[in-house]
Amino acid sequence: MALNNVIRRASRVVPLAIRASAGSQRYLHNHRQGAAVLAAVNQPSRNFSPRVFSSVAVHHSNKPKSDESLLRVLKSELTCAIESQTEEEIEIPEAFPFQIEDQPGQQTITLIREYNGEKISVEVQMPELAGDDENEKEDDDEDDQQAITESLLPIVVKISKPNAPSLEFSCTASADDITIDSLSIKDPEVSEDQIAYEGPDFGDLDENLQKAFHKYLEIRGIKPSTTNFLHEYMMDKDNREYVGWLENLKKFVEA
Repeated sequence: MALNNVIRRASRVVPLAIRASAGSQRYLHNHRQGAAVLAAVNQPSRNFSPRVFSSVAVHHSNKPKSDESLLRVLKSELTCAIESQTEEEIEIPEAFPFQIEDQPGQQTITLIREYNGEKISVEVQMPELAGDDENEKEDDDEDDQQAITESLLPIVVKISKPNAPSLEFSCTASADDITIDSLSIKDPEVSEDQIAYEGPDFGDLDENLQKAFHKYLEIRGIKPSTTNFLHEYMMDKDNREYVGWLENLKKFVEA
């Protein structure tokens, strides 16, 4: 008789536990062991057991632990990159002679202008640190101006006229200085399969001729005031592109 009383009390407790589990998953989690003991005594219907395991499965993640770890690191790096962005937009100087074409996701920008019937286009690449050493610890207090001073900006200047070959200058801009690395003539009538004479190395030209070409570029807008602004602009773009790159990685890992 005593055993029958225990079984009847247990049978009344089980439906209460089932109703409580429907209203609180936390309750079911904390008391699932007690519910299992009661289930063994009373042998409840099959509907009870699946509800217990389904609520537990909701919290189960199919992602490998390595993916979860990668996602945490990506989120942390993304936060740091966003915080390092400048709050104010880079303002283009009023005297800046070019129109800027900047496509998000690209590592270069293009400058265009016309000058006395000539079409001038400039491809500007991301700045490179002069004497960059991966093993050298960066100074956290280094300001942007010092970074600009120590960086090199690769640019390619193309000057073309209607129905005529074009001139192409490969240059490197540093703080207040522009170096012409090479000069070539591009003739649209010459097939790419043909090997055109490219002339001597620019550094081997007569010194007066080198100075004349520097002046030739200067009056067309390729001068230190232009390239110093481009250093600042491209460093800001580099950070913006890095943030976008991290966001795309984060979306991929989360998917």
